[in-house]
Amino acid sequence: MGACLLSTVRSSFAADEEKKPVPEKFRVKMETSKGDVVIEVHRSLAPRGADRFHELVTSGYYDECRFFRVVPGFVVQWGMNGDPGVNREWKSRKIADDPVKASNRRGTITFATSGPNSRTTQLFINYGDNSRLDAMGFAPFGRVVEGMEVVENITSQYGEQPQQPSIDALGNDYLKKQFPKLDYIRKATILPEETAEEKPSEN
Repeated sequence: MGACLLSTVRSSFAADEEKKPVPEKFRVKMETSKGDVVIEVHRSLAPRGADRFHELVTSGYYDECRFFRVVPGFVVQWGMNGDPGVNREWKSRKIADDPVKASNRRGTITFATSGPNSRTTQLFINYGDNSRLDAMGFAPFGRVVEGMEVVENITSQYGEQPQQPSIDALGNDYLKKQFPKLDYIRKATILPEETAEEKPSEN
């Protein structure tokens, strides 16, 4: 499975120049171990972040990713692939920061960072009003529009115990063994664009 994932990611690199433009607005469905979540993304909020999210979802990167950091009232975080080889491929692909145009309020989705211009793959959804993160450069690019109750039900029993260096080195093997009850994303997909259809009026 790991080799297959790595092949998928490498194929996405080769196709970089052939990709279609990312829609100004799109929705992503995350099928999780707790239920489905739909996120609506607006490029106008943070175009670089939105484009990277679209790229990662399209490549299948988030499939089988564990929610490894869950802090009630603060955030739920994920985005380290279960295959260490895939993580290595993406770790060097940092993107530049976006200006913060929206606040980190409940239900918004944002890339995690380790410093200026360091965004790669890790994301978090805000559980509450975390507007204090705005001044720190965390730029939301979308929000949960369906399934926020699912997000709030993601297990928090391990809190911040999973160690990122261990996830980096061992991937899901480490997480499954040490934290077997972590919730995870079964599959993330871009939803088809809604088509405008004329419907008979009820009036």
